[in-house]
Amino acid sequence: MAIAKQRTSFALDGETIRLLQALANRWQVSQAEVVRRAVRLASEADRSDAEGLIARLDDYRAAGRLTAEEAEAYLGAVAEGRASWDRGPGS
Repeated sequence: MAIAKQRTSFALDGETIRLLQALANRWQVSQAEVVRRAVRLASEADRSDAEGLIARLDDYRAAGRLTAEEAEAYLGAVAEGRASWDRGPGS
């Protein structure tokens, strides 16, 4: 099965390059594969964090400690806050 690929460039500091190369050597994969794995893991962790937050809010709501409206308002505030985060150059 052919996999569509897109080439891109990154400007990374020396320490990040050193770590990237070390991981590629340790895992015996390309640097691109290290980046793919790191992005996949970060995405899964982010999704897991969001799912965990929603589960905790559901628990609070089920225990009568939080209304559905309060939970929705909180999630909206979190989303607004994340939208304003400075994610560094090129974000």
